[in-house]
Amino acid sequence: MKIWFDEEGDLLEIGFGKKKGYFRDIGNDIWERVEEGVVKGIIILNFKKRTRGKKAEIELPLKITLEPAEA
Repeated sequence: MKIWFDEEGDLLEIGFGKKKGYFRDIGNDIWERVEEGVVKGIIILNFKKRTRGKKAEIELPLKITLEPAEA
């Protein structure tokens, strides 16, 4: 799993895949990363702006299922 935050761009990315894929806009400045038809990550734009003065907790309009990594 990769978690990356770009402070200057105010962008949080959480990813689970490594293959080529594409991003799909799911609204409210949230994008999901799709690889071979499966959601493998998300990008949240304006992350700091969303969490200013609050816990860094955001409800996402999607369901993510995690599976153990292959050895």
